[in-house]
Amino acid sequence: MGSNNTWKIAPLTSCILEILDKRGGVILENDLDNPLRELYGDFSITEINRALMSLENQGLVHVSWVSKTRRRIQKMTQDMVIMGVEED
Repeated sequence: MGSNNTWKIAPLTSCILEILDKRGGVILENDLDNPLRELYGDFSITEINRALMSLENQGLVHVSWVSKTRRRIQKMTQDMVIMGVEED
């Protein structure tokens, strides 16, 4: 359940992936807010962080910092490889 205590039609992670598909696979986090509210409803920063971490752990997205306050969210494709810190 979301922050307004109603059942959501789709999981937050699915909504994020749907928005990424519509945006060509890349979006800045602050550009994600409005389309996500339209598709999903209310959510907290904690919920979005958990959803992004879950998607990243599954290898479905890569989240990177583009500045101190802005994150870039990119949908992974089969030909993309993101190396861990120890791997380079």
